[in-house]
Amino acid sequence: MTESWSGSGLPPTAAARVAEGRASGTWSSALSTGEFAAIKSVGFEPVGQVMGSAVYHVGRSGQYWGYHACGYVGRGWARSVYGPAGVILSGNGGPSAALVQVMDSARGAALGRMTAECAALGGDGVVAAQLTMAPFPAAPDCLEFKVIGTAVRATGSVRPRRPFTSHLDGQGFAKLITAGWVPVELLVGMSIGVRHDDFRTGQQRYSWNNQEMEGWTALVHLVRADARAQLHRQGATQGGDGVILADSDLRVWEERCLGSSQNSEQTDHIAESTLIGTAIARFAAKPAEPRTLTVMPLNGGGDRLRRRLARAGRPGTRG
Repeated sequence: MTESWSGSGLPPTAAARVAEGRASGTWSSALSTGEFAAIKSVGFEPVGQVMGSAVYHVGRSGQYWGYHACGYVGRGWARSVYGPAGVILSGNGGPSAALVQVMDSARGAALGRMTAECAALGGDGVVAAQLTMAPFPAAPDCLEFKVIGTAVRATGSVRPRRPFTSHLDGQGFAKLITAGWVPVELLVGMSIGVRHDDFRTGQQRYSWNNQEMEGWTALVHLVRADARAQLHRQGATQGGDGVILADSDLRVWEERCLGSSQNSEQTDHIAESTLIGTAIARFAAKPAEPRTLTVMPLNGGGDRLRRRLARAGRPGTRG
């Protein structure tokens, strides 16, 4: 991209790609034959492959940015007297909330650019959208957020107010429409939890007995629950009645405790849960017209039926 860009609207390369597609009258997609046929069967047609991307500098290291601070007051050699450590969640305003926010902003920018490209092609929504996050080459503190899918347009007169986005493939999209539901928005629910490895955790970790690591169980349970809560909150904000889950991921790792001294061996465990799904909503279809019942009289009953119908059609006549 050699042209300057203010960051709003379509990037110059995307605008050129859209213009080329409109001029040629052809479209491209990553749909299979079955997906194409399924989308056509429910009154939609593809209009082109669309994408959006954003590269963000993300201070991911808790060691330097403080995102992964555990906040445990019992750090130090006498930490056993302070009782069990709690789980500090991003969804509850923990230090990692700022890290989650910048990742949400990056994903939102990529999704917004893909949606803008869909609208420029005259599409009503995007199906089979795939969202990826990967390190940017030669820049370890930068991540590229990219989403790519196929824009589709309704062939009928009923059009959505704004383009929808969905991870559902062609067959899944067709089944959803047939069942009386429509996709609304591709969502990402994310949570980061931090827990100090307290005295009790150390005892359990180095014990000879087989036993549950209660603190780590609480960590993964709470961070997954928080990610689900974020996903449901986003779905409700977008006007969805439910969420269809596409993918889930949980990462857990250990870091030296930020609040401990340089020579200390105290550690924290960090868990990061990410859920990807699509918010869906019910739609009201026009009630079906009542079907007429065809009666075929047998055994000479046709004459009697015609006489009864004739009498029923004359005012004041009773059968």
